Amino acid sequence: MSETLIRVANKADLPRLTEIYNYYVVNTPITFDLEPVSIEQREPWFREHTEGGRNRLFVAHDDGVVIGYAGTGRFRAKAAYDTSVEATIYCAPEATGRGIGTMLYRVLFEALRLEDINRFVAGIALPNDASVALHRRFGFTPVGTFSEIGRKFGRYWDVFQMERPRAVAAGPFLSRVGKV
Repeated sequence: MSETLIRVANKADLPRLTEIYNYYVVNTPITFDLEPVSIEQREPWFREHTEGGRNRLFVAHDDGVVIGYAGTGRFRAKAAYDTSVEATIYCAPEATGRGIGTMLYRVLFEALRLEDINRFVAGIALPNDASVALHRRFGFTPVGTFSEIGRKFGRYWDVFQMERPRAVAAGPFLSRVGKV
């Protein structure tokens, strides 16, 4: 097995990021998109996460193949929310259970530790014990649960909301971060 490296996402990653995301669209309730998205549809999302400041996007890769990503994006459009960001993380199905999410979040939170961020938030469609555990490991605490907030696959799903302040220590900067 090769060594997993973490680096800043670049535009060439977008097709693979879309492929990973679409797996979850088609096969799980983890995202509430109901239909797969095209690369072109994902471009605005990619720009939101890569055009600087507190919105960042990192990828994990083995031998140049992207196997996961984590980033932050705008929480809400109103200006008073500007110091809150929403964290997102996805791993390719063949890469789950290998600690990739932990590596990605270590890099992400270390990269953002000096940004003007007051709160990180995360919404997790339930059940998803692995995601809840990952977020707890990084200092996220429960805020509440929206019950039956989204309908997918013919049923309603709950979304567990979590938050963490910027000041939570996320551990050492363990992964290598390359330049784009």
